[in-house]
Amino acid sequence: MKKYLVLLFSIFILANIPVFSDDLWDNYGDHNAYGKQQFVSDQDFDKAVESKKRKKKRDKNVPKGEAFHKANETQSINVESQEPNILCVPAILVFGETNIPVGHYQVMGEKKNGKPVLKLYQAHYLIAEIPAIETQDDYEQESVNFVKMLEYSDSQLKLIFGSLDFNAYSIVDIAE
Repeated sequence: MKKYLVLLFSIFILANIPVFSDDLWDNYGDHNAYGKQQFVSDQDFDKAVESKKRKKKRDKNVPKGEAFHKANETQSINVESQEPNILCVPAILVFGETNIPVGHYQVMGEKKNGKPVLKLYQAHYLIAEIPAIETQDDYEQESVNFVKMLEYSDSQLKLIFGSLDFNAYSIVDIAE
């Protein structure tokens, strides 16, 4: 019974507290956060939608503020050639004494003493340096820069690499 009396008394006290914000709802009907509300006709709405459709979207491949012409295609190819070639190694590979674990690798190709070499990096660590055989074959790839693993035999994979400098391949063994 004591609980009910305390509850009833607290409700009575709280109900009689005056509210000092009399103007809280006074301006609600006429204004919103963006100013006075205006109604839009169907014709105005359709006109706004059409104007948005007519605006040309900027091509995101063209650098902002620079004109893109055939003359600077070479520049865009050079920029593209600096992008890293990422290779996903699906199985443990063996090349000589080196085991290449499963994972993702950044592949860089370079020529050492006139012979192509493929370097596999994880982060900034060199994991493997694989000698390769230079070829003129582009393996029907869509881009100039590519790196891919192709099935060569049951126990070997063919690592193909392409860049502006050279195309090459290397045969690596699959660990048993």
